[in-house]
Amino acid sequence: MKKSLNILSALLLVSVLSFGQKVPADSIFSNFYKATGGKALWDGVKTISLKRSYTAASAAPYDANMTVSIPEQSISKSKTIMKRSFVYTVKGNEGWIKVPIGQRTDVKDLSQAEQQNMRWEMYELLVPFMDYKNRGLIATTVGIETLNSVPVTQVELQGKGVKYNLYFDSKTGLLQRVRKNLAGVETTTDMSNYTKSAYGILYPTKLVEINSLDKKPVTVVSTANINSQVAPELFRR
Repeated sequence: MKKSLNILSALLLVSVLSFGQKVPADSIFSNFYKATGGKALWDGVKTISLKRSYTAASAAPYDANMTVSIPEQSISKSKTIMKRSFVYTVKGNEGWIKVPIGQRTDVKDLSQAEQQNMRWEMYELLVPFMDYKNRGLIATTVGIETLNSVPVTQVELQGKGVKYNLYFDSKTGLLQRVRKNLAGVETTTDMSNYTKSAYGILYPTKLVEINSLDKKPVTVVSTANINSQVAPELFRR
C-alpha cells in the first residue's frame, strides 16, 4: 500500500511539473516546419517570388510583385498603383526607390529606417523566425491562449527595434497570426487558406492586415513561387 502511494505521489509530481513547463520556442517552430513540408525544404529556400493583390474598403486596390534572394540578402518590391509602378529595392547595405515620372524614372535613396523595414520584410514574406538566431533575434514561449475559439501557442520574437508575437495553432502547428511592433506601429496579420507551393512548402494564400495607424483591414491574396530563377536586373540600381 505504501509503495503504491509513493508511486502515485511521484506521478502526480511529474504531472504538476510537466503542466507548469512551457514548450520551447524551437520545438514550436519545428512543429510548424513539419506541418508545412519539413525542415529540409525550408533550409533549401534560396529565392522567393510573390504576387500579391491588396484590397481595402476605403482605398483603391493595388498589386505588388515581391522577389527575395536570401543568399544575396536582397529584396525587390514593385507596387502598381493607377498603372504606375514604384519599385523599392534593398541589396546588401544599399536601398533605393524607382519612381516613374513621365517617360523617365527617377531613382532616390531609401532612408535607413525604410531599408531596415524591408530587411525585416525579406523574411516575413514566408516566416519571420527563419534563421532567427543568426539574425540577432530571441524567441521566448509566452504560453497557450485562445484565438477565434482555437487554442494557440504564443511565441515572442524580439530583436533590435522590432518585436513579433507569433500565434501557432496548438493542434495543427500552423502560424495563424503575427503581431508586429516596429517604430511605434503595431501591425496584426491573420493568416489562412494554407496552400502547397510547387516547391512543396505550405504557405498562407490569404492575409488580413490591420495596423494601429490606419485601423482599416486590408485583405491580401498571395501566390508564391519558391526557388525560381531571379532576373539579375531586379536588384540593379
